[in-house]
Amino acid sequence: MSLDGHRAVSPQPTPPAAVPRPTGAIPAQQGAEFDLVGWVGAPRHREPAGVFGLGPEPRASDEKTLADDAIPGWKLLLRAALNALVAYEALIYSGDLVTWFFQLFFHGVLAAVTRGDLLATLFAYLLNALIVVLLIWVFGRWGRWKLVWRRYGRPVLARLREARQARPQSGVTVEAPPDVWAPLRPYAHTGALGQLDAETRARRVGDVDHQRLVRAAEVVRHDPDRLGALLEAVREHGAAACGHPSGARDLPGRGPWHDLLLRQFRIGTAEDVPKNPAGYRGADIALDPALLGTSLLAVGPSGSGKTSRLTRPAAEALCLQALTGTAVVAVVGAADADLGPASWYDVVVAPGDPHAAYGLDLFGGARQLDEAAARLADALLPDELALRAESARLALQQIVGPFQAGYGRLPGVRELVLLLRAEPTAWSALLKAVRESGELDRHQHELAQRERMHGLADDPGALLADRLALLDRPVFARCFNASAGDPEPLPLFALRALDHPLRVRIALPEHNYPEAARILGRLAVGQFLHAAASRADRSLFAGLVVDDASAAVDSHTVRALQRLRAANAGAVLGLRTLVDLPEQLRTPLFGAVGGRMAFPGIAPWDGKLFEDAWGTVWVDERDVTRALDTSGGLLRRGLRGMRALLVGERAQTESVTTRRVERRRWSASDLAQVLPHGHAVVSLTSVDGTQVPPLLVRLQ
Repeated sequence: MSLDGHRAVSPQPTPPAAVPRPTGAIPAQQGAEFDLVGWVGAPRHREPAGVFGLGPEPRASDEKTLADDAIPGWKLLLRAALNALVAYEALIYSGDLVTWFFQLFFHGVLAAVTRGDLLATLFAYLLNALIVVLLIWVFGRWGRWKLVWRRYGRPVLARLREARQARPQSGVTVEAPPDVWAPLRPYAHTGALGQLDAETRARRVGDVDHQRLVRAAEVVRHDPDRLGALLEAVREHGAAACGHPSGARDLPGRGPWHDLLLRQFRIGTAEDVPKNPAGYRGADIALDPALLGTSLLAVGPSGSGKTSRLTRPAAEALCLQALTGTAVVAVVGAADADLGPASWYDVVVAPGDPHAAYGLDLFGGARQLDEAAARLADALLPDELALRAESARLALQQIVGPFQAGYGRLPGVRELVLLLRAEPTAWSALLKAVRESGELDRHQHELAQRERMHGLADDPGALLADRLALLDRPVFARCFNASAGDPEPLPLFALRALDHPLRVRIALPEHNYPEAARILGRLAVGQFLHAAASRADRSLFAGLVVDDASAAVDSHTVRALQRLRAANAGAVLGLRTLVDLPEQLRTPLFGAVGGRMAFPGIAPWDGKLFEDAWGTVWVDERDVTRALDTSGGLLRRGLRGMRALLVGERAQTESVTTRRVERRRWSASDLAQVLPHGHAVVSLTSVDGTQVPPLLVRLQ
């Protein structure tokens, strides 16, 4: 039940003891089959933080590797072939040259080789080997044979080795595939997992099914009764056991960038550029609850890719984790924002939509009346009137508490408007109801205080009533708490229901009713942050995704974000520009979040905050002065000419000066002018304090 007596929507997850839903969809993106054994057995790594763990570890690179990789393939192969040809010719003619040399100076040694003397023959072989090594060393360096091997030879050899290992060979022991149901096997009786194993072999078990059942086993393994019910459900229903209350076993149209085993979702690839640390270049960058637990702030104008490349994938990942029973997610954004279809969510709150199935409980973010009234007052006040927030909270609390005592429920929207405006009939009815309930002595003081404020110039009641009247519109009928005489409201969803694996979408009517959308956005975000930090059961990760948080950020939001790290919760906040926020909130917001993301096209004054937050780094700055080498005589100049023909560049002398200097990681000018489309610069922080430095990422 909600605080006002209306039925608050709080879908319960199917416990292991209940009969599970037997049907559901296999992962849509894999088609009709999913190789669960291959997926579980695929190589994974957990270091470094922020790198997608599915697949081999990223190849470490340095500045020299980066320069080598920039050489075009045709030029590299042409130079390698030319040097190999010259080395072969030099090897052929070196034999005659060595013979002439020994005839001139060591005729006895040459005669001994001709006679077949053992020591002389070994000496000749050793000399030939030294000549071959010398030629390979010289022409190999000039022709970059090592780079050719790394770029072309090693991958071909690896593919040949994989193909050879894939062919069945007699007498060779084949490694057994991993047991994907090993977490359930120690507790299961003989034959209890038979149907599950059969469905796995038939490739009818998805990654969501696997993680959901493994999660259920972890939760109930110490409870014999619930564990027995879980195994019985698995025996009867296989992979469909312990299904999510919605019956869904996957998300329709989901992307391929998820790994539920590590709870990661990939956002892009770190570019091979000097600004990125060597260990991250070329690696896939991913987010997980450990990184989202410090919250992420993304700033970029419309069209820069915030929704399609960040908030939608984040919402998708958290919805998938909710289906596995490891997360609860609330997604807040405009009704037309592309944050996934309605089928992704269990509850869709869409005020103003005539087809909406759920309404929003205006007092649903707190279990205490005063706290619920304070959250509503904070949402009603515009940013420019934030200084009057304390008096506004007190005014609303002076009405909500007595109303609940007198009528046994919380007030509806219209009743609140009339009482805040001190309408005589409504106020007299409230006093009569409180008196008849026997609670007048308890609430007399606050009622008297509220009555003394009626009509005064600094009374916040009139302001709150005007703001609240934006929600008292015919288009929002049945969407919020009902007043006496109003029709029965829609089932009201209370955002304090964060101890169940729910998927909630709050669609705001930004285009038709922008100011009402701002109020509802602030209210939803404030209720979520308060409920996430105050919940007793924190086993589920509580994720909040806000597509446009410009109206939702206030001083209470900034303080609440700092408490999410310890509450197994986190938020992804999108902003078009930091100018939308009051100036006094911009720096505290940057300090409250652990992840920061800058998209192309941000303003220089926005980039200044990123520049300050990311700080400086010490780098080795090299000043190189080059000049053509013209020293030496005719022979030396001729050798340099031959080398220029083979290497492709003339010999030069260099004067190098190196000094250690401090430079900005990313300047405001770079972020505003140089950042290419489809990219972003992102820095992350894990809940354990692990830092991921600012990375230039090519978004997927």
